[in-house]
Amino acid sequence: AWEDSQGLLLFTVSLIFFTVLCPQISWRPTYRSSKFRNVYGKAGNREQCFDGIPITRNVHDNHFCAVNAKFLAIVTETAGGGSFLVIPVNKAGRIDPHQPKVCGHQGGVLDIKWNPFIDNIIASCSEDCSVRIWEIPEGGLRRNMSEAVLELYGHSRRVGLIEWHPTCSGILFSAGYDFKILIWNLEVGGPVKMIDCHSDVVLCMSFNTDGSLLATSCKDKHLRVIEPRSGKVLQEADCKSHRVNRVVFLGNMKRLVTTGVSRWNTRQVALWDQEDLSMPIIEEEIDGLSGLLFPFYDSDTHMLYLAGKGDGNIRYYEVGTEKPYLQYLMEFRSPAPQKGLGVMPKHGLDVAACEVFRFYKLVTLRGLIEPISMIVPRRSETYQEDIYPMTAGTEPALTADEWLSGMDRGDVCVCAEPVLMSLKSGYKRPCQKAFKAPVRERKTMVMNGLLESIPPKTENELMRTFFRQQDELKRLREELVQKDVRLQQLELELNNLRNNSNKM
Repeated sequence: AWEDSQGLLLFTVSLIFFTVLCPQISWRPTYRSSKFRNVYGKAGNREQCFDGIPITRNVHDNHFCAVNAKFLAIVTETAGGGSFLVIPVNKAGRIDPHQPKVCGHQGGVLDIKWNPFIDNIIASCSEDCSVRIWEIPEGGLRRNMSEAVLELYGHSRRVGLIEWHPTCSGILFSAGYDFKILIWNLEVGGPVKMIDCHSDVVLCMSFNTDGSLLATSCKDKHLRVIEPRSGKVLQEADCKSHRVNRVVFLGNMKRLVTTGVSRWNTRQVALWDQEDLSMPIIEEEIDGLSGLLFPFYDSDTHMLYLAGKGDGNIRYYEVGTEKPYLQYLMEFRSPAPQKGLGVMPKHGLDVAACEVFRFYKLVTLRGLIEPISMIVPRRSETYQEDIYPMTAGTEPALTADEWLSGMDRGDVCVCAEPVLMSLKSGYKRPCQKAFKAPVRERKTMVMNGLLESIPPKTENELMRTFFRQQDELKRLREELVQKDVRLQQLELELNNLRNNSNKM
């Protein structure tokens, strides 16, 4: 009887606790129904891979790869200067060792990005402190390309990051080791703005959907949300417990995801509110490996992919607006470590196979580029509208002048939303736009007035500055000689005219 009364008392106390003191506890299971819970990764077979590529061994934390619907670009290892390969994306297989390259940089190439609106235009930045714009001919390169459409000089130290504006044509952002972000207007071939709010090297840049906000992570352990046109810092977080390495906007959800390292040196992912960076919404530890975590976000499916540098795993989550916010789905595993990953734009995916994301994985040890498709298993062969909503297209919403002259509303820049397109009928570009470089005598655009003269800090920077100045002096001497010759010709013509007039 004593045991029965004790059990009844324990049951009564528990019932009172859960019904009165903790009414917020839900009795519903944590299982969530999702159409993406069975997404799986499928690695390409040997015929779909790109083999025999001398992938760069540079230790800079970047992807060294860029993909669009036409071309695949990979930074390669070279003895001197910097170069990268450009291969048509439909010409997989073993690559010729003598494949033509883009080889105009005097230093190693650190980042490359395709123009989101013109498939044949690619931007690159390098250790030679320059940003260059290249125009790739239709069908790919037939010979080495060393002449850029535009050469942009403005950084005093090497340039490590470049990003195109997501909705505006002709606007390019570059971040250098001089702690500055420069905004270039490619329609006039010069800089229009400098963002100077960082006290150390910028590690990552990410735009929101309409390009009205720019998020940056910095080596000074600060996370910033910046209004890019004015350069004003709207939000700033001092990440002491979560050292931020990479940041990405979650579309229009007004959230940010960062990856980094916790105080116990474990890899970590954190979710932030872009309007309040005082503390993260959630922090989740991933594992104890030392490689960098690259985040990729698909705003159409609300899926977040985390790929580790130096390992072959790709974890993917579904992002929600309610707890648990990051719903773990599955993990793609591979024994081959990845150095970087390129991502195919939406209009380049295989819609018939229900492909929602595609990576191009760089395997340095094997000189291999391996495509990895993320597929939603479906039995029906018809177009799946629920997994392919209207997505950002290939038409810009604004010109560079329209973006630069736009009006502000309060503290936030008002920008046009991206022009959407449907993938139902396949990708068909209505018209191929051509990139028009500004008409100048010299295509090298140097930034004046916005950037003070900063002396080189290392011997390599000093040597690069010296050789660049020697090239500039050589060019000026050649121009001077040409003008002297032209002046002599004009003087001879003038003397002939005078002699003829005297004879008459």
